[in-house]
Amino acid sequence: MFNIKIKDIRALNENELKNRMNDLVLELQIEKSKVASTGVSSKVVKSREIRRTIARIKTVLNERGATK
Repeated sequence: MFNIKIKDIRALNENELKNRMNDLVLELQIEKSKVASTGVSSKVVKSREIRRTIARIKTVLNERGATK
């Protein structure tokens, strides 16, 4: 779910993209809280992929002109 291809992102409409981005932001917050509580992250790649997917979604939304 975290690593979504760009052509799959482009196939979604704006509402689906915003919902997917909100879900990913929540997942990222959960991952950050796990790192803060334990002090060690065993899955750094997971956080990185979540951030990159959020950036991809934001890029597509900006291209479409639907920032807010």
